[in-house]
Amino acid sequence: MTVFGTRPDTIKMAPVVRALAAHPQIEPVVCVTAQHREMLDDLLALFSIEPHYDLDVMTADQTLTQITTRVLEGMEPVLVRARPDVVLVHGDTTTSTSAALASFYAHLPVGHVEAGLRTSDRWLPFPEEMNRRLTGAIASYHFSPTQLAKRHLLQENVRSEDIIVTGNTVIDAFLATARRTDLPRPPGWERLDPERPIVAVTAHRRENHPHMVEICEAMRAIVELPVHPQIYWPVHPSPHVRPVAHRLLGGVPGVVLVEPVNYAEMVAAVASCSFVLTDSGGLQEEAPCLAKPVLVMREETERPEGLGAGTLELVGPHGPRIFEAARRLLTDRAAYDRMAQAHNPYGDGRAAQRIVAWLLARLRGGSYPAPFGEGEAAP
Repeated sequence: MTVFGTRPDTIKMAPVVRALAAHPQIEPVVCVTAQHREMLDDLLALFSIEPHYDLDVMTADQTLTQITTRVLEGMEPVLVRARPDVVLVHGDTTTSTSAALASFYAHLPVGHVEAGLRTSDRWLPFPEEMNRRLTGAIASYHFSPTQLAKRHLLQENVRSEDIIVTGNTVIDAFLATARRTDLPRPPGWERLDPERPIVAVTAHRRENHPHMVEICEAMRAIVELPVHPQIYWPVHPSPHVRPVAHRLLGGVPGVVLVEPVNYAEMVAAVASCSFVLTDSGGLQEEAPCLAKPVLVMREETERPEGLGAGTLELVGPHGPRIFEAARRLLTDRAAYDRMAQAHNPYGDGRAAQRIVAWLLARLRGGSYPAPFGEGEAAP
């Protein structure tokens, strides 16, 4: 069996690639789009993955239309050459949706890893929510991280036999990386005082671009709290993020702004921080693995299981809400412990193994694996 995997972000697919490669009946073929070249190369080296195809679609400040077109054009000849039994795509990026569409045009079945995440608004987050809905409509096989994600798919009339709840592969990757003994110290970490609280920050979502000034002002207010917290922020290179962050926070005592860090460095930063402020998706699942509360700077999240479990809190991109939630975690030990000690509902580190076993069962007549989290109460 030949499995063709494509993903611009290797983090969440790396455990799947390694699990596929470990099975003698499977020949994994890896294609990368290189939308984020610098991050990609670091991740490929970290997980010892050598892609068979590299579309190299990255250009400066490209539009969603340009990304879609380049991936469609790049995937067509690659799929003709590879002719896999199934194409695996991950998550909610424009490149993943484009790869799924290219596979549909080539009459190849698509397996969607991290399937079924939904918000109630097709515009939030943009364009990720529509991307995941489109990919779900194209996919033949659905690897859902949670029972709630599976229920979303069932409500969209996806057949139950085409879905398995696996847990999320991001947990597989994060736990494996956190256990490494050679994790590097994040750049700029030497400028922080380990005796004072450290808040790790990421912010880059398109819908938050109009709110970057307000987000930065909240960071300034946080570091002025009497407990003297510190902000560690690897700043996204987007022209809507970087100039604003450096103009408002550059040189502010207690704020450390650095260039984007690689995955291993980010894992090390999360492991050493007090809690996380983010608008990303993956960190909402990853940080609770290490008992770190997460304040989500978005109005909605496609990961409501974390809200139900208590590992996440939605604070939106609004300064007063961000500040107040951070202040509470920094000054109220009971509030902090409630979030830090809450059960992480997103996986147990064996999602990739379940995906491989399920594919073998469906395509080669093997035994189907037991789903993750079956029987959990609905959030």
